[in-house]
Amino acid sequence: QVRLAESGGGLVQDGGSLTLSCAASGGTFRWLAMGWFRQAPGKEREFVAAISWSDSSTHYADSVKGRFAISRDNAKNTVYLQMNNLKLEDTAVYYCAASPPFREPDSSRFAVDSWGQGTQVTVSS
Repeated sequence: QVRLAESGGGLVQDGGSLTLSCAASGGTFRWLAMGWFRQAPGKEREFVAAISWSDSSTHYADSVKGRFAISRDNAKNTVYLQMNNLKLEDTAVYYCAASPPFREPDSSRFAVDSWGQGTQVTVSS
């Protein structure tokens, strides 16, 4: 299994921007679809975004479409989540996830093989 390490979380004001990074190690990154999930207090973990391994096509939850952008750099074994126009309801722990090799996301359905430890994002008013 690949190991994942998120970074870039923090405190940001309503309407602000933040970029999360997730560095992968121990696997063949270019064969892995990558995703971001989040979990707010008292809520279930939910899908945020995913990027395919074959053509870097992207998928987003409706709640973040037009505000968040997922991207990947295979040379750096890293996936990013650019978050713009952040809202109070975006406050959550954000988790990076990797799929099993050669498994593509199907819209918001993403098979998770590995999880990162999570990074806190807090949006304040």
